[in-house]
Amino acid sequence: MHPDLRLTAVGRRYGIRGPWVLRGVDLVIAPGTLTRLEGANGTGKSTLLRLLARLDAPTEGRVTGRPRTAYVPERFPSALPFTAAGYLAHLGTVHGLPRALAARRAADWLERFGAGAYAATPMARLSKGSSQKVAVAQALVGDPELLVLDEAWTGLDAVARAELERAVAERTAAGGAVVFVDHDPHRLAGAPDATYTLHDGALGPRTDSARPGAAGPVTLVVARGPSGGRLPPEAVRTAVCVEETAPGSHRLTVPASHSDVLLRALLTARPPWHVERVEPAGAPPPDPGSRP
Repeated sequence: MHPDLRLTAVGRRYGIRGPWVLRGVDLVIAPGTLTRLEGANGTGKSTLLRLLARLDAPTEGRVTGRPRTAYVPERFPSALPFTAAGYLAHLGTVHGLPRALAARRAADWLERFGAGAYAATPMARLSKGSSQKVAVAQALVGDPELLVLDEAWTGLDAVARAELERAVAERTAAGGAVVFVDHDPHRLAGAPDATYTLHDGALGPRTDSARPGAAGPVTLVVARGPSGGRLPPEAVRTAVCVEETAPGSHRLTVPASHSDVLLRALLTARPPWHVERVEPAGAPPPDPGSRP
């Protein structure tokens, strides 16, 4: 597991006498956490994200810790001399993946975001929405330890937005950290472990998630009757542990902060899965002779 990424008394300004965009920022990003940054336009959110992604250096203060990082910028340079699949595969090799594995992951992520049909399309010919799908996919193809998202949902269709939420849940469930900015106040509502607000270049105090039991995992016991059927792929991806207890019945363990993602996947399946109960992870199964 990668170490914390830590900002200590960090400040950033452009030019020797330029105004301070950020000043006195102390921030710790721990593995397995989801962090939201809020603030009005011009308060330094994008600058802070670039510092976290190590794309920019602080004018003062220190940034320590070097998790393997991927970044989705607010504006993605789509006019690149690659096809969509070629660009993703190229980024995969940059992240150290063997060429064949990078190509497979490129194809998988394009399919997940509904852009598989554009795999061979030159980047410069993609629509804005398809280009944004590639922008998000390029950050995920290398399984980053830190994922930094600057308005990454903007321009995506509803299916791709939901897929990105699932990808965020997967990253944190696997021990990665995610930091994001989004204009929609309801984006991943209740899921962040911490929220910080920027005001005039200063980072406000941390607000922890108020979700009960957000610090630990929970287990959902679900069923679809004797006929059973496969669990939705997105439910399997979000869960950290899946156990089939009987034909058509499963126990799925998921970080509490991402239980909404799992529930949505189960309840929107066709036909939907029935959630029999939710319990703390590690709780003993009920006595078969007891009544529910």
